[in-house]
Amino acid sequence: MQRKQFKFRGATIHYEVGGSGEPVMLIHGFAENGGIWQYQRAFLKSHYRLLIPDLPGSGLSDALSLTGEEVNNAIEWYAECMKQLLDIESIEQCTLLGHSMGGYVALAFATRFPSGLRALGLVHSTAFADSADKKELRKKGISFIQRFGSQEFLKQSIPNLFGEKYKRRHPEEISALLKTADDFKEDDLIQYYLGMMNRPDRTGLLKNIAAPVLFIMGEEDKSVSLEDSLKQCWLPSRVLINILPETAHMGMWEEKDQVNETIMEFLKYVSDA
Repeated sequence: MQRKQFKFRGATIHYEVGGSGEPVMLIHGFAENGGIWQYQRAFLKSHYRLLIPDLPGSGLSDALSLTGEEVNNAIEWYAECMKQLLDIESIEQCTLLGHSMGGYVALAFATRFPSGLRALGLVHSTAFADSADKKELRKKGISFIQRFGSQEFLKQSIPNLFGEKYKRRHPEEISALLKTADDFKEDDLIQYYLGMMNRPDRTGLLKNIAAPVLFIMGEEDKSVSLEDSLKQCWLPSRVLINILPETAHMGMWEEKDQVNETIMEFLKYVSDA
């Protein structure tokens, strides 16, 4: 894999690209970076041309300087950024797989650039807009970040993304992930939260999408509930679904082999379609 960079709205955006075959972009979620896909990258790079960005404000990428209403539309700007990445790589059509907030970016991309979408994968993510209760939780999160800082916020929130079984068996991996919290700035996390809070409902897109759609869900997911995830599964016409037992919000790590096999099955289906 080769690391590259480009400029978007004055920010330097970093990404990895490598492998050969049909292009697949893996978009990470909130308070993550492209490294969250480490197990999928190792599994897929021999079969597909992988593009793994650090979203603006994450990993090595600069944050976007958004003002006023632009902050509320942050997810749309991230989707625009992903389109520029594909243009730089001369890719006209791509499969996008997004984890959590990365799924929101992929959905925004599918809305804005439908001809550029080969297939869509929502990994512990949802097309529903935030409910009133979810918005209140995010507002409380913003207040906590402003009062105590990003590191303290992530130290408390990241372990809750994993199922109890995984936390017992792999405390060292969660500790390693927590170390990345030092890289996040308060303003960048708040920009993510405001973008997620104000994103529109995308279920209409799922009802009308012609591309195949993958849903990977966790039985114990507290961030994107299984109940909500199941409500959206019947909307697209071509769907592959995998519900991971005893798994929370981080199936890419908690059940990496099963997730890898599911993604591979989906990508082969996309290739044969």
